[in-house]
Amino acid sequence: MPVILNEHPDFSPASRHSQEEPIRLTRLYTATLLGLALLLTIAEVITQWQIDKFQDELWLIRYTATQRHQSQQIAKKALQLADTRDSTTFRAIQSELGTLFSAIERSHLEGRQGLVRDSIGRRSTRMIENSPEVKQRYQNVKPHFEALQTSIRQLIALKEPEQIKSVSGQASLKLLLANENPFLEKIDLVVRQYTAELRQNLTRLQRVELWLHLLTLCTLIGIAYFIYRPAARRLRQTIDRLVDAEKRTTDVNRKLTSANKSLKKARQQLFDATKLQFQQQINEQKSRTAYLMAGQEEERKRLSRELHDGLGQMLTAIKLQVEGLEARLTNEGVTNSNLSALKTLITQTIQETRSISNNLMPSVLSDFGLIPGLRMLVESHNRAEHEGGSPLRITLQADEWLSDSAHRLDKTIEITLYRVSQEAVTNAIRHGKASKIDIQLFEKDQYLHLTITDNGAGFKTQRLVKEPHGQGVHNIHERIKLLNGIFKLTSTPGKGTKLKVSIPYHSQLISHDYDQTNAG
Repeated sequence: MPVILNEHPDFSPASRHSQEEPIRLTRLYTATLLGLALLLTIAEVITQWQIDKFQDELWLIRYTATQRHQSQQIAKKALQLADTRDSTTFRAIQSELGTLFSAIERSHLEGRQGLVRDSIGRRSTRMIENSPEVKQRYQNVKPHFEALQTSIRQLIALKEPEQIKSVSGQASLKLLLANENPFLEKIDLVVRQYTAELRQNLTRLQRVELWLHLLTLCTLIGIAYFIYRPAARRLRQTIDRLVDAEKRTTDVNRKLTSANKSLKKARQQLFDATKLQFQQQINEQKSRTAYLMAGQEEERKRLSRELHDGLGQMLTAIKLQVEGLEARLTNEGVTNSNLSALKTLITQTIQETRSISNNLMPSVLSDFGLIPGLRMLVESHNRAEHEGGSPLRITLQADEWLSDSAHRLDKTIEITLYRVSQEAVTNAIRHGKASKIDIQLFEKDQYLHLTITDNGAGFKTQRLVKEPHGQGVHNIHERIKLLNGIFKLTSTPGKGTKLKVSIPYHSQLISHDYDQTNAG
């Protein structure tokens, strides 16, 4: 289905808009998030600053409130000092009184100046500016504090317990007790003023927090209404376009799938037709090869018969004539060595003719079956090599039922296995120079297995085409392929050669199923 594009999609206005829209939205989102983060940061900074200030004010209130407790302890120690008559106890109480006064004096002076100490007594680096009201109340406390200072210093300056009964000692004690309650009342007013101011600051901070909260809510509402709402609308539009595009893509994919199925079906039909044609060519080639080999075997059989019945008988007749001639000459007293040599040559010719005839088509193979034919092949080679002085030894092992003449194999299978054995033994002797050849024939898994192993020189199987016996191996391969068998040849230089053939036990001469594993 052709699709016509009026313009390039990368340069269309809609495409440029769709590319610019995410960038614009990203910038807008970034700006709003940064503004919101800045607003929250400002609120947090203000809150933390106020809380830190409140903590310092709380410490000042604590210092100021501590002065009330310390002043009461001072009055108590002063009364104890007046009732003490023991010098040691008197000095101990004076020391405690001095320590308490130093603490209240430090707290009072630092509170008046707005200085704050932390929990371990170290002075803070910050100073709080007291309000005019707090300063005025500290100013009201000042006369009473100075009176306390004067009386306590006079009491601390006494040397003996008896001096407390003196006029100056009693005056100092009365001065302390007279200013103790006014000091407590005025310090309490300072604490109240601090507390009131702290509450005002807390109320102010709550108000600021409320305004910041409202501002944040307004900002969020503005972001939602002016930014996220349009963005959500555009997102819905984009999703709708994507859904439409997905539907169109689904329709196109459905059409492409249908076209792909049709194309696949046509390709399968073409493949089947090509395979059928190729199979027919293979079958025709196998038929021609089978006919050629059958004709070759018939021709060998005819030549073997001609050699045996024709040439063999003629040579036998010639031998008889020569023997008759030799006998007459002997009776006449004539001796001729040439006749003896001729008779020997004729005898060797007769034997060679019989050997050639037997190799072309051994009669024992057609008369008695495969195993007798293989035994004759083994015995003939063993006898020939033994007479020639060679240490060759060929052995044959076969299943017992194969030796029974009542269980004859198919003629084609017998001829094929015999020719394979003949070719393999010949190659092992002639090219491999083997001294030991083992032939095994057995049935397993409805296959006849023929294995021929030798200890010859071996060779590289990749060089079969260049080797003299490469054509013989090719002929073996072709014969096995006609029977839908499996052919495998393994050889290693210096380690001998192993040939293995496996033929289906119920094979037909021609099979229409070509198995590539036959190439072994």
